[in-house]
This record gives sequence, structure tokens and C-alpha cells, in this order.
Amino acid sequence: MLSLMADTVLYHVTESLATITLNRPEAMNALDVRTKEALRDALRTAATESAVRAVLLTGSGRAFCVGQDLKEHIGILRNTTPDTPSMNTVVEHYNPITEAITEMRKPVLAAVNGAAAGAGFGFALAADYRLVAESASFHTSFAQVGLGADSGLSWTLPRVVGPGTAADLLLFPRSVDAAEALRLGIAQRVVPDDELASAAQELGRRLAEGPTLAYAAIKDALAYGATHTLPESLAHEAELQQRAGASADHRAAVTAFVAKERPRFRGN
Repeated sequence: MLSLMADTVLYHVTESLATITLNRPEAMNALDVRTKEALRDALRTAATESAVRAVLLTGSGRAFCVGQDLKEHIGILRNTTPDTPSMNTVVEHYNPITEAITEMRKPVLAAVNGAAAGAGFGFALAADYRLVAESASFHTSFAQVGLGADSGLSWTLPRVVGPGTAADLLLFPRSVDAAEALRLGIAQRVVPDDELASAAQELGRRLAEGPTLAYAAIKDALAYGATHTLPESLAHEAELQQRAGASADHRAAVTAFVAKERPRFRGN
């Protein structure tokens, strides 16, 4: 199934994998209002569509996403006054997009094909797994245009790279190449540029064929553990494990393991 949320965002479902592609290559997938709304809606569709069991987020052309479309943004600024909010897009778009990625009860794989800057960096870091092309790079960008962090970077970045490195990257924006991103934990895997598409499809299919309920429990546990004590996290793990242990997928997987067969997960 191929559909367009807008011509700037492609939505394609094959074998339970929803591929969402930012499609403004001429603008390095910069985020204008139309694209932000389409991306938000595509992620919400993937989250609720029963046929979808995993999501692949990527960009077309030579960039993953360079963040806010500043050409559109400067027009908005010209039509506002100091007393008029000019950053409503954070509440209307960036926060819902980040929440859609992190709260989705399905794994989200970001295939970072090129530059990921500003909100584009935030969206990639919100994903559960980042597969990164060798030529890709990450950049916080915000301070360069007189802004603080958004798209969840104030929360995700210090948890990935540590508070000190996060402050360094936000206060003194610079390009982080794929090799450094791998060392810092921003990237989980780096592949040659010409292998990114095939590697992304392979990983995406593995996730789509995997234990969806277990993935949801893992996402839940990781998010909960980031802001709770060990005793609270242990109790939460126990609750999640009770639910996972009662699933048909768990019973089928244990049976397959004992029989030395490959398990088939159905997401229930």
C-alpha cells in the first residue's frame, strides 16, 4: 500500500512494515508546516493501524531532515510582534511528532541517510534504533539561530551521550559525523551509503516479524526506568512481564524454542 500524507511525506506499508519518507529533497527535507502536519499524521496512522508492526523513518535525497524550514519561518516572524507567540509549532507539531515516535507501541527504526539537524536530529534520537549511513551527520543547530532545544533533545540527548557532552553539543553546535555518532551512542549501526536502503529494509522486516508485544514492553520499560528508581522500575518490569508472559506470542515462542523451530510472532 502506497499513500501520500502530502507530496512531502510518503507512507508505504509492506509486510507489516510502514515506511515513512520525508520527501522534500530539494529543501534537504526541511520542515515546513505542510510537512510537519503530514509527518505527525503519518506517525499517528502507523501507531493505530493494526496491519503495521514496525515503522521505518527515513528521508529522500541527500539529507534525513535539516529541521525547521527557516525560509518559511522568517515569513512567520515578520508577521508577529514581541507579544505574539512565534513558536506555536513546538506544541502543534514537534512535540506531537516526538511523542508519536516514543509512545508508539511498535519499534521505530530511523534510517539516517544524510544530515540530521535540529528537529531532524531530535526525531532520529527519539527512534528506538538508528541505522546511519557513513556520510550522514548530526547537528543540534538551535543555538546558532538563537533558540533552545526542542523535539525532545533536552531529554534524549543527555541520556544517550551524557549530560556533559549533551551540553557541549547544544551550547557549541558542530557537525557530528557517523563515526563519532557511533562512538557516542547516537548511532547504533553505521553502514556504507549504498547499503543503507537494503540494510534498513532488512532490519525493518526483522522488527515487523518480531514479538510486537515484547517490543512494546521493552520501550515502556526503558522510558519508565529513565525517570524512576530501581525498586519502582523492578516493580514495573514485573507488571510488564506478567502481561508479556500471558501472551500467545510468548507461549508459541517457548514451544518453538523447545522444538528447535523458528518462532512465528503474531503480535498477540
